[in-house]
Amino acid sequence: ALHPAMGVYLSHFNNPKTIPEQNIHPDENFAREIMQLFTIGLFELNQDGSRKTDTQGNDIPTYTNQDIKEFAKIFTGLGPGAIIENEWVDEPDFGVDKWLTDFSVPMKMYDDWHEQGEKFLLNDTIVPAGQTGMQDINMAIENLFYHDNVGPFLARRLIQATVKSNPSPAYISRVSA
Repeated sequence: ALHPAMGVYLSHFNNPKTIPEQNIHPDENFAREIMQLFTIGLFELNQDGSRKTDTQGNDIPTYTNQDIKEFAKIFTGLGPGAIIENEWVDEPDFGVDKWLTDFSVPMKMYDDWHEQGEKFLLNDTIVPAGQTGMQDINMAIENLFYHDNVGPFLARRLIQATVKSNPSPAYISRVSA
């Protein structure tokens, strides 16, 4: 979440808070990808990696578009943690271009550019108003980390990447546990 290369690639580097009069809204890309690709996936899972279904037999989504919008608010205010030596800028600041950023230093929170107020995350978690941006980020990452899908979602991917492409439900369940 704090590496500048990931910030640039998934567009949460210099991601500003909402400024309605300028029609500026937080970028949603990293918010979606951290859920879809890195933590919980698209659908709720059983411990063996099989999808949970509702009473009509439909797969149950792990998150909604509103969840993406709420997580996008969390990942605002991050910018360069350090800059490379150059003749234009002396210190890192929100909005400094990626080409002047020292990519060996994690991004830094610029609270003036962080979306303030309550945020509503998964599993009825409420991020309270009045926290720092980094407190919001830590709560959001913890919210995802403790989601029931993390074990089976990551277990399947780790097995597929290191052992076999089509792991059995029993194997996923053992690794997930």
